Amino acid sequence: MKRISMIRLGISFFIGIVACLFSSCDNELDIRQAYPFMVETMPVQTKIVRGETAEIRCELKREGRYDGARYTIRYFQPDGKGTLRMDDGTVFLPNDRYPLKREVFRLYYTSASTDQQTIDIYVEDNFGQVVQMTFDFNNENGEKEEVRG
Repeated sequence: MKRISMIRLGISFFIGIVACLFSSCDNELDIRQAYPFMVETMPVQTKIVRGETAEIRCELKREGRYDGARYTIRYFQPDGKGTLRMDDGTVFLPNDRYPLKREVFRLYYTSASTDQQTIDIYVEDNFGQVVQMTFDFNNENGEKEEVRG
């Protein structure tokens, strides 16, 4: 009787070990680093005259937090002429990357052209995810357009 109990105990132990070996166990922690993000902006004016400055209010919205996440900002101007600067006074050069140190920030675009102007702003994290925003500005020359009927 005692021998049968020992055999059953041995078989149970063996089945338990085999079950542990075949179960999918991963000892490595799954740490997510790259979280999707977006940049929300308040409405931005679309008409601008040479020398005028348009304010772009931005907020970086992240779906998750990772302490090692770093963000940069850069811009490109395919149409027109102007300058873009950060609310801390940093004047951006086209296609140069600048660290984005805050989640709520303001950008200021100053027109240097009488033509239509377009700026593309890119916010990128250190995992290669990019958010692109495009802003178009039309010259407002103060002349009223003639309405033809």
